[in-house]
Amino acid sequence: MSKFKRSALISVICLIGMILYGWIGFSQTPQPSIRLTTRPVVSEIKPFEAEATSPQPPVQLTLQAIDESGHSVENAKMRLQILTRSQNPWFTTDFPISEGTTLLDLEALAPKGELQIQQMLPIRGTYQLLVDVMPIVPNAFAPIHQTLTLSVPENWVKYRNFGILAAILLAAGLGGGWLIGSGQPIQPGEIAPQRVRLLLSGVTVVAIAALLYVNISAELGQSHRSMAMSHMTEDVPTSDKPSKVQSQGLEMQLSGDSSATVGQLAKLQVGVIDVKTKQPVTDVALRIKTTQLENNWVAFAYQGIPDSTGKLAWQQQFFDGAPHNIEVEVAPQPTSTRRFQPFQVAQNIPVEGVAPPLVVRLISLAYMTGIVGVGLLLGLWLQRRRTQQSPPTLKRSFS
Repeated sequence: MSKFKRSALISVICLIGMILYGWIGFSQTPQPSIRLTTRPVVSEIKPFEAEATSPQPPVQLTLQAIDESGHSVENAKMRLQILTRSQNPWFTTDFPISEGTTLLDLEALAPKGELQIQQMLPIRGTYQLLVDVMPIVPNAFAPIHQTLTLSVPENWVKYRNFGILAAILLAAGLGGGWLIGSGQPIQPGEIAPQRVRLLLSGVTVVAIAALLYVNISAELGQSHRSMAMSHMTEDVPTSDKPSKVQSQGLEMQLSGDSSATVGQLAKLQVGVIDVKTKQPVTDVALRIKTTQLENNWVAFAYQGIPDSTGKLAWQQQFFDGAPHNIEVEVAPQPTSTRRFQPFQVAQNIPVEGVAPPLVVRLISLAYMTGIVGVGLLLGLWLQRRRTQQSPPTLKRSFS
């Protein structure tokens, strides 16, 4: 090999080595990221349980924006969107209308690069948390966008209840199959034994009643949906606090949608201004809490600060079709020179419930019918096997 070729080969090897070294070094360089912590820990998070005997607190989610050096970014604006699991009519949840929807959309200032909320998670499955972090001061740091996932397992009580129901349906089918296959003699003029005819008649009546219930309830749900909004306000209690208050030189007002629908986002906003100057107030702390009024559980809570216009806006979904109370408390920030006693504004919002889709109900009915059918076939098979294994009856005649 000539010296020229040898030098060229060595140069190529060195160049490839430099490229690989640079690529490995770049891949190992820390990148800006979003750190998620929860309370309780992820393994202990359970979806909302409507029949819970003790109060169920919401899940606390803390999002921390980290820069390349591993430190929290400062003077940031953070936007959080929480998306529920995708729709699956074959294995639906307790709140099928909330599947594949946005649960929360919040954009707020984060002076220390941290956003902390409390959110009740209604259903099992994998939630997506879309997080955007932008600098308040232009070019202070590179914007961060990251999609986080949070997997919530089903509550074991649901599996227990389903097992009990499946066992009852299977036993009913097993008993019916055993009765049908018992070989009762057919009387003259009958097409089937009396017990079999009674059983089949009962099953037919139950099936017809179930189908009528599914169809009629679905039709009533559709017909009443258009009139629900006009009647919801009659059932919503009046809030003990007004939605607009002037106190100690400040004016705070809670505004936004006056009603909501399950599966859809409701727009809400709170604003604070100085009564004398009519200028927005930014050196205060706002505490937001959403409470379901029927059972008094907290659906959403957040503490933050208003933006430069003195406002804080968010969108949230009410997954439970019951009235909710939105309460916002304003208090002075610890570092602010403004001092006053905290006060609150509130508003009660009626929520329109939406019936599950007809296809979901029919699939559930098909599952239950299938379990009964499996039990029926199993009962027939056991009775037939018993008949085949039993010795034939010997008939003797005496003359």
